[in-house]
Amino acid sequence: MISQLPLFEIYGAMARYAAESQKVSATNIAHADEPGYKAKQLESFESYLARASNSAAHTGLNTSFKVVETNGPVSPSGNSVSIEMEMFKSAEAAGQHEQAMTVYSKSLELLRTALGKY
Repeated sequence: MISQLPLFEIYGAMARYAAESQKVSATNIAHADEPGYKAKQLESFESYLARASNSAAHTGLNTSFKVVETNGPVSPSGNSVSIEMEMFKSAEAAGQHEQAMTVYSKSLELLRTALGKY
C-alpha cells in the first residue's frame, strides 16, 4: 500500500535510479583502458519520469532506465571514459541515493506518527 503513494513511488524510483547510475559508472571505469569503448550514462531522472508517466503500457515507475552513450572527448585509442567524470557521477549518485532514502524514511516516520503507530 505505502509503495503506491506517489511520494514513496517517486523516491523509491530515485533510489533505484541512483543505484543503477552507480552500476553504469562502475562499468565505465572497468572499461577505462579498453580501446574503442564508449562511455555510457543513464538518461536524466527527469526524462525517465516524463517517459514513465507517458508510458502507453502504464507501467509507471517500473519502466527501465535508458542507457545512452556520452558525448565526451575521445582518447587516441577511441575510448571516451573519463575517470574524473565517472568519479564525479558516482559521488553525485551516492548523494541522490542518500537524499531519496532520507526523504523516504522521514515520510514513513510522519505517516506512522499520523497513524499513531510510532
